[in-house]
Amino acid sequence: MAKSKTAPVMENEHVKELLGIMVENNIPSHKDLLAVLNQVGAMERQLDAAVTELAAMRRELAEAQAQNHPVKTAMQKAVIAMQGQVLDLRDKLAELKQNVIDGCKNAVAAFKEKGVAALDNIARFFKVKPILENMRDALTDNIKFDDKAIAKIEAVSAEYHEAGRHIKNMGRAFVGKEAVTEAKAPGKVAAAVAVPYRAGRSCLVSMKKSVEAAIKNMERLEERAAERKPSIKKTMQELNAQIAQAGKSAPAPERPRPVSHDGR
Repeated sequence: MAKSKTAPVMENEHVKELLGIMVENNIPSHKDLLAVLNQVGAMERQLDAAVTELAAMRRELAEAQAQNHPVKTAMQKAVIAMQGQVLDLRDKLAELKQNVIDGCKNAVAAFKEKGVAALDNIARFFKVKPILENMRDALTDNIKFDDKAIAKIEAVSAEYHEAGRHIKNMGRAFVGKEAVTEAKAPGKVAAAVAVPYRAGRSCLVSMKKSVEAAIKNMERLEERAAERKPSIKKTMQELNAQIAQAGKSAPAPERPRPVSHDGR
């Protein structure tokens, strides 16, 4: 599985253009949007790292299969699962990046049409929270699965070496030697697979932190927009107060003069 060939999100022309506009116009939400973009960039790097560790897991699996090591079945299941996780996350990240790029493009178009006021509610251009929340939930499940898979591999390895200890002690008993009380330390294959597998899990943990940080920054963007946009209730109250004040300050209408019977 090759690393993503698409350009990093921070190198996209629409992203660069929007950030430049926000800096030039001193728009307060610039920092929060930049934080979201940096976190998406971190996710790209973390996914590439997970792909690298997956390749290392495949090499260790090939070695275990060549040696017909008992741990190979557990390793194979783990590699298949990890591959599915990486493919799923790659698709989700691609969707997230496209949404971000489209949001930047639309925000720039709105700015050019309506001016800086169009960027008061910058969050409205980015419908990314559902995608981020979906990624967070998927990563949580993947990390739990990885924990179980690592424990399974270690358990199989421990059982294998414990069985080896019993067989060895049977041989030692035949020749009158004292039994070995401790099992042999985990073998090279079982120990080697734990390294890339744990590293792959670490990539997922880091990605989850980036996703959670991106969600928080998107929420800040939404809060900024809410602070700048007066509520309908408040607007109506202000309008009613203005109308009442205008009524008080207006001159009282003159009363009609009574008409006498003779017309004077």
